[in-house]
Amino acid sequence: MDITYRTFKTKKDFIDYCTLFEDSGWKHIAGSKSSGNQYFKKISDNCNDDIFSDDLSKAARYKRLSDFWITMTLCYFTIFISIISNNDINIKTIINPKALYYTPGLWEKSGLDFLGSFLFETPFALGRGFVWIVFPICIIIYIYFICKSSRLYKDSINKKY
Repeated sequence: MDITYRTFKTKKDFIDYCTLFEDSGWKHIAGSKSSGNQYFKKISDNCNDDIFSDDLSKAARYKRLSDFWITMTLCYFTIFISIISNNDINIKTIINPKALYYTPGLWEKSGLDFLGSFLFETPFALGRGFVWIVFPICIIIYIYFICKSSRLYKDSINKKY
């Protein structure tokens, strides 16, 4: 199975794209004109293992991937900056995580009553205090993907010339 990322302006372009790959031994199994991800399955033993057989089409795929990851990075970076500028990140909760628990009398409970209340409240407390960590982690991962797809794009272009 191989995955491509591509959107199309017209239904005819989408059909032509799918037909091109089906003529090359690949069957379109999922994806639509505007979904972006297109899934293909190899149906012929004599077709190439990689759906992109020439260096120019590989380079174009890596360029599209790089552009996609740049867009995602900018979106997450914008959200992260707005979280910081609104002072939604409370550094004091790292020092005192008890402040994230809102259940009345939680810390006075004992035994199974405490354990049940604590386990019930913990996912909410983590969400309140540390969900913002997802954004810098995603930004770092996306930057890695940008670098990797840019390097593959440059390698594909260099093979061509």
